[in-house]
Amino acid sequence: MNQTLKRLQEIEKNGYQIDFGNVFNHAFENYKKIALYAGSVIVIFSILFVVFGAFSLVSFIGVTEMTKELSSGQLKIENLLQTNLLAMGIISIIISCLLSPFQAAFLKMADHGDRDENFPVSSLFSFYKLPYLKEIIISTLIITVIIFAQATLLRYVKLEFLGIIINYFISFTTLLTIPLIIFGDLQAIDAIKFSIQIVLKQPVVLLGLIIVAIIGSLIGLMACCVGLFFTIPFIYSMNYAIYSAIVGIDNTAEN
Repeated sequence: MNQTLKRLQEIEKNGYQIDFGNVFNHAFENYKKIALYAGSVIVIFSILFVVFGAFSLVSFIGVTEMTKELSSGQLKIENLLQTNLLAMGIISIIISCLLSPFQAAFLKMADHGDRDENFPVSSLFSFYKLPYLKEIIISTLIITVIIFAQATLLRYVKLEFLGIIINYFISFTTLLTIPLIIFGDLQAIDAIKFSIQIVLKQPVVLLGLIIVAIIGSLIGLMACCVGLFFTIPFIYSMNYAIYSAIVGIDNTAEN
């Protein structure tokens, strides 16, 4: 049994204490170390993703057909949501699964920043290998499928707002899933289970920290939206700081 499992079992029995101020300060100090690098990475890969997505869309639909669709207004977001909800949901799930190992790398970047170590560009793709890849994708698939399924069901019965609330609740309670996989070497199901248990033991404090992180990340909107790319990493720093404060990081070996 690794140290993480021992710690989790202690938390399961006895709970844990977490200080809002200490975690916030840890997250902010960590953010200052990775903000420029992480923001630059997000900008570059966002541009590449948009270009690739546009190229794929044009290749799939065809320039002529796409021009007709645009002129007739059929490619409006609301029309897509109404006529292709299932297809868009499946595509979103696939994209989430494919990008989740890349997003996990920002938590590893936060860990390197915390230890004042350089984070090589190649490490951005370090979780696209076994065993991390399988567990990250499985956990992401489980969470996103549940979110999509309940949202679709509640949308069908005209309870969209309740579906949104449940989506946020699921995302909140599973926020430590990926850290538990990449730092604690847990399997997907165990990571989801322990994340839910941890969050529900101190939901008020953790919710406050997450809300502060989201507000902090949205400050970038004030800088003509461009600054958003450089404030988003605060969310990863907060996630890392929360995990570090509650579970601790024992395995600092390179992935």
